[in-house]
Amino acid sequence: MNLWRAAAELLRRGEAGVLATVAGTRGSTPVPAGTKMLVGADGRLAGTVGGGCVEADVIGAAAEALRTTRPLLVTHHLNADLAGDLGLSCGGTVEILIEPLVGHPAYLAVLDAAAGERGIVTTATAWPSGPDKTFAPLDAGARTVAGAELSGDRTRVIERLVPPPRVLVFGAGHVGAAIGRAAHAAGFRVTVVDDRPEFADPARFPAEIAVWAAEPEAAVARFGLAAEDAVVIATRGHRQDAEILARVAAAPADYVGLLGSRRKKEVVTRGLAAAGVPADALARVRVPVGLDIGARTPEEIAVSVVAELIAWRRASSHPPQQLR
Repeated sequence: MNLWRAAAELLRRGEAGVLATVAGTRGSTPVPAGTKMLVGADGRLAGTVGGGCVEADVIGAAAEALRTTRPLLVTHHLNADLAGDLGLSCGGTVEILIEPLVGHPAYLAVLDAAAGERGIVTTATAWPSGPDKTFAPLDAGARTVAGAELSGDRTRVIERLVPPPRVLVFGAGHVGAAIGRAAHAAGFRVTVVDDRPEFADPARFPAEIAVWAAEPEAAVARFGLAAEDAVVIATRGHRQDAEILARVAAAPADYVGLLGSRRKKEVVTRGLAAAGVPADALARVRVPVGLDIGARTPEEIAVSVVAELIAWRRASSHPPQQLR
């Protein structure tokens, strides 16, 4: 769930709420800086800032922030919580900014911008004259790592927002649909494509997943693959797979994966090599796509594929399995 968008929707419904953001961490902590939780009048609505007593404290402070319409910066030491709950002693400290949602047009505009754009959000930790929150867009080509930090003087929380990678899934059958849903649940921006309208039916997917009934050439052109993107090919047959792979193997997308057996790999490889697809383009394709966990059902296969997508997203250093 996009908590920026959820917060904006809460405001538009005229409901009260608080946005809690992990502004900084020290030592070993359960969540990184930038993690958020949305709190409503009756408690946590979505997200998490660490669970247990941390969230209990945040929910308690949220009532104070709602009452005063002023933000609070709270510090929570995790040693006792984790030692008691998990038998661990992490020694970590989490600093959390708790800000009341304010129905001010400028404030709402920041939430809207943060929900869908690359940028930097800066929030003051004190609001003596009303909400103090700004958004500055980042150039599309700028290399930025998502995260948050508390300024040295503790007066501002600076958040760097980078939208999650896009995943283009070809094939809306049982496996392709399961991959699309699992990738969405893991936080990717997902588009599912199938040339069969009865399969490319938005009603089969969560509303946040884009679903296109399109031929591969049109879909690739419309999507506009970039280096930060991933492609997963899970169609109904060799011919469709080969047609799509011929178009995306040499595309800028950093991750290209093909679902299939060893036999399918051999057939597709021979056909594409004969058609003139460069060997280096084929060599980077991950096939069989996904981690080898013995998956059999569509849902298990989706878990294996999305696990590999997560590893790629977090590290971007895992060498692809090769077509051979």
